[in-house]
Amino acid sequence: MRGYTYRDEPGVNVARARGLEIPISPKKTYEVLNAIRGLPLDRAREILEDAIALRRPIPFRRYNQETAHHPGTGPGRFPVKVARNVLQVLTNAEENAEYDSLDTDRLYVRVAASSRGRIRKASMPRAQGRATAWNEQTTNIEIVLAERKEAA
Repeated sequence: MRGYTYRDEPGVNVARARGLEIPISPKKTYEVLNAIRGLPLDRAREILEDAIALRRPIPFRRYNQETAHHPGTGPGRFPVKVARNVLQVLTNAEENAEYDSLDTDRLYVRVAASSRGRIRKASMPRAQGRATAWNEQTTNIEIVLAERKEAA
């Protein structure tokens, strides 16, 4: 992943942040980012913190094979490791917005994108001198925050 996938539009104030090659599941990251995309910053932060504290599950819409249903959510899970990393990138984007003197009360998640990163290759020792391939997936996360326009 080179650079940002988001291209700046004239007249839109944005703040952005990326997390590169984080050792988390790309499929779970996809679901978490779908849950916060388009939401106000404080609401997105609340959803992630609730998932970390195991209070509210993240709804799984696409990768939900054999996923338990929860009241009011449908199929969902508590991807704690993913939510922690997404929350960290979201916090970085918020701090970038403060640095750029954007109004943090009016920020919302404009872009929340992920892509698969490089695969870290390793091997796990097995019995009798053998080894099994053990590959770890990584994920790239991109979050762009923008100011909501005032309602006229």
